[in-house]
Amino acid sequence: MTDPGGHQHHVDPGELVSVEDHRRAVLSAITPLEPIELNLFEAHGCVLVADVIADADIPSFTRSAMDGYAVLAETAGPGATLRVTGEVAAGTRDPVRVRPGEAVRIMTGAPIPAGADAVVPVEVADERDGKMQVRATPMVGDHIRPAGEDVRAGTTVLRSGRRLGAADIGMLASVGRGRALVHPRPRVAVISTGDELTEPEATLAPGQIRDTNSYTLTAMAQEAGATAFRHTIVRDDRRALIEAFEGALSHADMLVTSGGVSAGRYDLVKQVLAQLGDVRSTKVGMQPGMPQAFGFVTRPLSHPVPCFGLPGNPVSAFVSFEVFVRPALRRLQGRTDLNRPRINAVLDEPLRSPQHRVSFIRVTLRRDDDAWHARATGPQGSGILTSAVEADGLAEVPSDRTEVPAGEAVVVHLLVSQ
Repeated sequence: MTDPGGHQHHVDPGELVSVEDHRRAVLSAITPLEPIELNLFEAHGCVLVADVIADADIPSFTRSAMDGYAVLAETAGPGATLRVTGEVAAGTRDPVRVRPGEAVRIMTGAPIPAGADAVVPVEVADERDGKMQVRATPMVGDHIRPAGEDVRAGTTVLRSGRRLGAADIGMLASVGRGRALVHPRPRVAVISTGDELTEPEATLAPGQIRDTNSYTLTAMAQEAGATAFRHTIVRDDRRALIEAFEGALSHADMLVTSGGVSAGRYDLVKQVLAQLGDVRSTKVGMQPGMPQAFGFVTRPLSHPVPCFGLPGNPVSAFVSFEVFVRPALRRLQGRTDLNRPRINAVLDEPLRSPQHRVSFIRVTLRRDDDAWHARATGPQGSGILTSAVEADGLAEVPSDRTEVPAGEAVVVHLLVSQ
């Protein structure tokens, strides 16, 4: 069977593990990172571990909602002239009292003086020579924000399992919390391997290609909420691979490698990873991205660290990360939204797929007649990175289909930020 990229593959279907089975095995082995306390800015975007309960009313005092005059409503009818006896600004601590026939200038957010039960906005009041005349009848409670208007003491303001957004960070500060107990961002080490690789700015010698995978995968890990570190290129040498992996794992919560997991003579990565722990190679029934390695590295660590060995072709690595690594990173963070958003889209052209494998075809999307429409981004070879650059999503062709005709709907995994 020829794949969408024009390559011939001969695979025994009995050797293949389904995408769902491999994904299930990965996610069942991953547990959230141990909670730690972080300051609010570091906790932003992390998942809260414990409920947050307010121990006091917010605000803790009754305050003005507008600039104006604090008055006793029953003595401040239209045409009434009140004596201005003082002023209260936001942050004032000195006690002030309003008596019948009096008014006190007040600023937005300032505490309501004792005796006052309404605020006359400055727009409907005229002050001259220490006296204020009212042009509109105030009602009791006008423009007054009561204590506890936002939060009452004892209220649960944030619940465990919530991913902290900007408003949540503000709420933590509001209830007096300068730190939060959260699952931290995973630290991910990303390593590309291969004698043929060179850095982006190097002049290419015959047979060399630029390392794109480590840059792509590091950026994808960052987009998934991790703190990611790119390691320099590692050659196809057993000793060099061991040293690089052991060094990277000393400060990582996950290791992601690309290259060296297929069946070639120089595919040493899967052997070295297996030597450092329980990392197993698998042929997954997917296109692109069939060769996969996953497991836990234990040497020389005090605790096992999950490791993904991804294939070396750029699109294979990209799709493999989307399907397996990204949801695993989300689980490490304690998140429950593991999947990309999905839609159904009508095909504007037929799609072909190899037998016994799920194809993830890069597609562009357009909206027409209240329906989404999808079209392949062009040639779908596993080395054609432009197919991913131009993609809005990954169209999934099931393993029991070798062709989906135009006009039929498929599931598309949206490549959008969450």
